[in-house]
Amino acid sequence: METLMVDRVQNSLRFFMYRNAIFLCERLCAEFPTEINLQLLATCYLQNGKAYCAYQILKGTSMPHSRYLFAMSCFQMNLLQEAEAALCPANEPNAEVPDGAAGHYLLGLIYRYMGRRGLAIEHLMQALTLDPLLWAAYDELCVLGAVEEANDYFSDMAAQRIQQQYLSESCSLNASNGSEFYNLSSNMAMTSVDSIPRQSKQLLGNNTREIASLPLSAMIAKVPASNSGSSKFSQYNTPPAATQLSGVAPPPLCRNVHVSFNVASNDVSTKSNNIAVQAPRRKVLDEGKLRKVSGRLFSDSVPRRSTRLSAEAIAVASSNATQVIGNGNGHTSTKFLGGFSSSSSPSSKVNATSSRSLTFRKGHSWISENFDEGRRSEAFDDSQMENVATTSSPTSMSGDSRYLEQGKAIGDLAQYSRLINGAQELLCLLRTLGEGYRLSCSYRCQEALDVYLKLSEKQFNTGWVLSQVGKIHFELVNYFEADHFFDLARRVSPSILESMDIYSTVLYHMKEEMKLSYLAKELISVDRLSPQAWCALGNCYSLQKDHETALKIFQRAVQLDLRFVYAHTLCGHEYVELEDFENGIKCYQSALQIDQRHYNSWYGLGVVYLRQEKFKFAEHHLHKAYNINPRSSVLMCYLGMAQHALQRNEDALEMIERAISADKQNPLPVYQKAIILVSLECYDEALNELEQLKESAPHESCVYALMGKIYKRLEMHEKAMLCFGLALDLKPPAADVATIKAAMEKLYLPDEMDDTL
Repeated sequence: METLMVDRVQNSLRFFMYRNAIFLCERLCAEFPTEINLQLLATCYLQNGKAYCAYQILKGTSMPHSRYLFAMSCFQMNLLQEAEAALCPANEPNAEVPDGAAGHYLLGLIYRYMGRRGLAIEHLMQALTLDPLLWAAYDELCVLGAVEEANDYFSDMAAQRIQQQYLSESCSLNASNGSEFYNLSSNMAMTSVDSIPRQSKQLLGNNTREIASLPLSAMIAKVPASNSGSSKFSQYNTPPAATQLSGVAPPPLCRNVHVSFNVASNDVSTKSNNIAVQAPRRKVLDEGKLRKVSGRLFSDSVPRRSTRLSAEAIAVASSNATQVIGNGNGHTSTKFLGGFSSSSSPSSKVNATSSRSLTFRKGHSWISENFDEGRRSEAFDDSQMENVATTSSPTSMSGDSRYLEQGKAIGDLAQYSRLINGAQELLCLLRTLGEGYRLSCSYRCQEALDVYLKLSEKQFNTGWVLSQVGKIHFELVNYFEADHFFDLARRVSPSILESMDIYSTVLYHMKEEMKLSYLAKELISVDRLSPQAWCALGNCYSLQKDHETALKIFQRAVQLDLRFVYAHTLCGHEYVELEDFENGIKCYQSALQIDQRHYNSWYGLGVVYLRQEKFKFAEHHLHKAYNINPRSSVLMCYLGMAQHALQRNEDALEMIERAISADKQNPLPVYQKAIILVSLECYDEALNELEQLKESAPHESCVYALMGKIYKRLEMHEKAMLCFGLALDLKPPAADVATIKAAMEKLYLPDEMDDTL
């Protein structure tokens, strides 16, 4: 009953029938209240988004996986200290983190959101070491700015770790199946005499006692591979296939489970009272058909040894069999079933050769070299291998069983070769994607774009890559290109949500009200509970200057995901627009508690302190943002403004020059440079800068207002009046209108200069 209920619960989870899974699992836990069943119930709750239910049933459990599930429920409920305590108990400081890479990854996230950056990086790196394909851990490391080179994480050494993990899993599977195979084969050997037909028993006669004196491993060594429970790894360690003991054609490859004996005088060779018995050929297929089947399975180049048997070889085999009996059944099963052995027998030599080639060889050459070494071992100990095959085949056919095992070994070696090549190809792809993402998180945008362009067409034209390229163009303040790539991403993946909040900000800056409204509607229809959709909707209202409504919508995005850092920042922007600086600062600080490298929040704090004329604070926060993103022209410009306000004009001019060089299309640093030059009384240079700026930004009223101010100081009143008039015609903000009119009224009063322009 318990097994059936567990199977039905897992089946319901597999088909996303969570209500059915929870109902059945609750009945399961009521009937069989074990901790493992509680883990299954907690899994049902977590997959159904009911972390609080999983929290209640797992509280106080002690099994490693239970602790992991409890920590996951705590993490989803934002109970970070309890999650940490579940994964790292205080009373067990050296306890292993449960669930390996997944446990270290979860612990890294917990430490990240607790603000313990060093421990977060340590555990995320440990997770990536345990599982080189755990991209989520690499993603978090890039966000934390802790990745130097993608090649350090997706190198050839990572491919070797993947191979070793796969081989260790195969070895453990082989070890678990080996005992089952031994028991199955032993039972078959012990009961095979009872299943022999009556006439066969009569033919055996007095030889039954002599056959029974053979070692048990020799009796079961040639059981057909199709009837064994051994895993694929056991076949790598079998000696090269032996041929038939006589010149007759080998028996068919497909056999029944029943084994029969027949002893004929011409099939038995004796030496020193040692008997070797060969089972008769069963004519299910004729020889011609058999050759066709063999030709499809194995190439003609596979070596076959001589079928001649010498009396001396039989004697050696019998003596070896006697030694094996003395070593016990456990050792014999290891030797004859292809397991690992510490002895120096020919079988162990072939095992060692196979093991070395399996670990270090790759591709087709890996397979061919493996068999070449097998041939050399075969040539060196040919007679001994024949003796082993002769002595160990009283219960089955002698030649084709080895060929069948060797054929499976060829297929398994090819499978491992494909695994290694596939791992290297996948890591090469991740290396390219990882390097591009690392450079993007470091705001080395042009370099990241060059890396992404190296991707194949199939990989480049995916939603994730196209959205990453769109974000790069957004950081480069190239909004038209960003719009293009984000639009392509939505065409390729219509349901994509990642980075759509950034796309809405792109459309906000482009003042594309219609496209922004359409985007918000589409995202709401895809997932109305996604913070990205609500951020897009909030940008719609912010573009319409309805900042109160926009603020409520951004707060809804925060409610949907407390760790969605951009929603906190957008709330701060709206508070600043409403001149509620105190709450704006709180929102920016909340964002920085989630992600200390979110430069937008550092920038927002700097702007707030600039408007409050707290220039020291402004410079500090803007410098923080600049250290994170040292290629942003906007950040350089605002940092220069803060330095200018602190009367550090030389530093301010140097920073402004960097801003102009970083983005020649940005008019703001040119305007700020003109302001600094005016304060230094370099009027001619300031006018030259403004004349150039007038060409690139002809509709900016502040440019003409500043030119009017300069002309007034130069006592060129007519030009000053003209510039003030042009500034008013461009419909500046209400505050600027009052300032410009006041300057026009006091045009002929040289001491009444309005420095607020």
